[in-house]
Amino acid sequence: MRAEYSDVRQTAPSLAREQEVEAFETGIALMEAARDTPAQSAEAITAARYIQRLWRYLLKDVNDPANELSDELKANLVSIGLFVFKETDRILASDSSDWTGLIEINRTVREGLSS
Repeated sequence: MRAEYSDVRQTAPSLAREQEVEAFETGIALMEAARDTPAQSAEAITAARYIQRLWRYLLKDVNDPANELSDELKANLVSIGLFVFKETDRILASDSSDWTGLIEINRTVREGLSS
């Protein structure tokens, strides 16, 4: 039987937090690897899709009624997530190859999770 993330978060919050930090570290490493590659490179596509999956998962958790984050923090995370989707969509469409903002935002979120 597969445990739901919300179950892990409630029964082992430090493990859940550790897994979130690791997921962001992986995403940041993928974006850093993609930063100096051409648009539509395998690295860029992999990084953009990974970050979209990560944020889709994060926003699903934020919208879970059992999530105990403040409404203000939830709203901020949704706003950041929308920015992440917009920028990664631009990268996937070859309208941008600038990873700087995405890397910085994801570093900030990772640091917030680590504190």
